[in-house]
Amino acid sequence: MSWSSGDDLDRLDRRIMHALQIDGRAPFARIGEVLGVSDQTVARRYARLRGAGTLRVLGLVDPLRVGLTAWLVRVRCTPDAAASVGEALARRTDTRWVSLISGGTEISCIVQGAAPGQDDTLLLQQLPRTPRVVQVSAHALLHVFFGRDLSPLTRTGPLGPAETAALAPPDAPARRSTETTETTEITEITEAPVRLSRDDQRLFDALAMDGRTSAAELATATGWSQTTVRRRLAELRSSGALYYDLDFDHATLLGHLQASLWLEVEPARLAEVGAALAEHEEVAFAGATTGTANLYAAVVCRDAGALYRYLTGPVAAIPGIRRLETAPIHRTLKGAGPHRGTHRDARRTDSPA
Repeated sequence: MSWSSGDDLDRLDRRIMHALQIDGRAPFARIGEVLGVSDQTVARRYARLRGAGTLRVLGLVDPLRVGLTAWLVRVRCTPDAAASVGEALARRTDTRWVSLISGGTEISCIVQGAAPGQDDTLLLQQLPRTPRVVQVSAHALLHVFFGRDLSPLTRTGPLGPAETAALAPPDAPARRSTETTETTEITEITEAPVRLSRDDQRLFDALAMDGRTSAAELATATGWSQTTVRRRLAELRSSGALYYDLDFDHATLLGHLQASLWLEVEPARLAEVGAALAEHEEVAFAGATTGTANLYAAVVCRDAGALYRYLTGPVAAIPGIRRLETAPIHRTLKGAGPHRGTHRDARRTDSPA
């Protein structure tokens, strides 16, 4: 993964990135109007950032909204194997956020499970039988408190409330929560899962490579008219099945130390703890999972001292946490989108290594 340094980004670059985090398909004219620059300036800056590998806009499917299970997986290998197994996992199309953790001796990743009635081949067969894989643990992701289209840029980016409101997409799904003085209760959207067709999958394949792919190119990929493309994009987004995210280097832009947290939380306080973590500026992702460690979070801190202060301060102050395991992220091999260098029509590999 080749990134430009965060030091190369000026204030306008960061403002454009924040705008795209809010709405990845926002027209350059609207971004320019809100930021007070021309649409040509926005387009030129975006082209430079994308061409340099500094960021990509991704259009991604939310597995929880389409009836699929996402798994948080930890793979422990023999000392010499983690890097090669991790690279093989990163090249697969059913993985996201593949990282070497714990000094590079383990791998963590998110695996998108098979459709109902299909086998989870990677989890049940391929990984356990891979030479030099010592142990595999998998935990189903049940609920996302912070993540998907939200990132630390959402909280700490340079845009103010008025600019953020002006850029908010009209077709984004509503976020509903109910707060009380005793606890924070998350109100789930209980609509039936969105069913995707083969044409929808071709649409998602194109958007995963470039979330700003034009309607004309998407029409070619799906065989639809441009009008149908625009209507389906709006339907998928308003249902929550489609969201837009930025692929950028969290380390150089937000902090140099990234870590995974596995928390064992009292079940009665799981929603409260998850909601509290979602408010912390260090948290890049937080979700409820199955298993003894029933809450997972990914955090970004400036350095080891900042991580220590975060763990002994804001995290320690949250009631209901029974146990906490911290694993520094040694290297991120793959982020939210396809592996860099993956071709548009790439298929799943036959084995993880």
